[in-house]
Amino acid sequence: MTFVSELSPTQLWGHFDRILTIPRGSKNEERIAAYVISVAQRRGLEHERDATGNIVVRKPAAPGVSSDEPTALQCHLDMVNEKNEEVDHDFEKDPIAPRRDDGYLLATGTTLGSDNGIGVAASLALMESQDVRHGPLEFLFTVDEETGLTGAAGLQPGFLRARRLVNLDTEEEGALYVGCAGGAGVDLELKLESEPAAPGARAWSVKLKGLRGGHSGVDIHLQRANANKLLARALAGAAGRQEFRLAHFQGGNMHNAIPREASALVVLSGEAGGFREALTEELEALRAEFGPREPEFSWLVEAADPPGEVLAPDAHQRLLNLVTALPHGVHSYSYDIPELVETSCNLATVRMEDGRALLHVSNRSSVASALDGVQRQV
Repeated sequence: MTFVSELSPTQLWGHFDRILTIPRGSKNEERIAAYVISVAQRRGLEHERDATGNIVVRKPAAPGVSSDEPTALQCHLDMVNEKNEEVDHDFEKDPIAPRRDDGYLLATGTTLGSDNGIGVAASLALMESQDVRHGPLEFLFTVDEETGLTGAAGLQPGFLRARRLVNLDTEEEGALYVGCAGGAGVDLELKLESEPAAPGARAWSVKLKGLRGGHSGVDIHLQRANANKLLARALAGAAGRQEFRLAHFQGGNMHNAIPREASALVVLSGEAGGFREALTEELEALRAEFGPREPEFSWLVEAADPPGEVLAPDAHQRLLNLVTALPHGVHSYSYDIPELVETSCNLATVRMEDGRALLHVSNRSSVASALDGVQRQV
């Protein structure tokens, strides 16, 4: 147990503290499911599980409350497993390390998993409560939300008796949301031709880190920097001063997270002084540009073992052009609701493997035609 269990209300935070110790990445929800079922069994509550893995727990109306139509409270069991590169953390076995910062509960170098662990904790606390007056309740715990809502999509017909449902996955305290943005993604594959590296070539590892990242839906309006975009911009700018070749480029981990880190391996046939100077100037300019939003933006440039192959000139340029050109951020705001992001993009991941660059752009919109339009743009 950690200090989290001592927070108030203790019943809710005690469950969340326990949840922090349970591995529960998407498609790996068996242990958190077992914990939910154990709480239901301890309280003698009716429960069942459908073929997809979703769980429903039913709690009768509190004593003295006239029975009414049930209300379903829904949350999802899985979390996004993302960590900073330098953090030694195994999401299959290591507990999340919580910390307090200016009145907020955060994780140390990883995602906290409050999306939607806090919804799970709230449901468990209400399942156990003896002093909350409520009508009949159904607690629905869905699986695999973060990789495409597959648990909700596979919900067994008739699994719920309630005709009204409150989803416990909101992001703002004291607010009730009605409706949500639709989501869609584009997977891009770019063939990359390579050639042998020049004899005696020198390689340099470039790592960009320290960005705040965040959820690509909830935090996209905060205009936080995208590590993929920044690294591509810096490398493209430095290329105007000294020729080099890319051997590798990667950034981002999850489709619904704004990339916090990106890295590249570059190869030069001559001295590296001019390249490092040019790259530092580009990065310093980006730090000045994004400084107010990204106070911990940093980078590391260091010598690396030279690879056997580098990208051919045309492939090198096409990759940087593509990452630079792909849209990221708020695309448009609602005409009807002030300050509501209507359509957005997140250049989520870039990686290279088997002679290809694989990129994923996650798009959202509350208007179907706008979502289709931004998909076509990408």
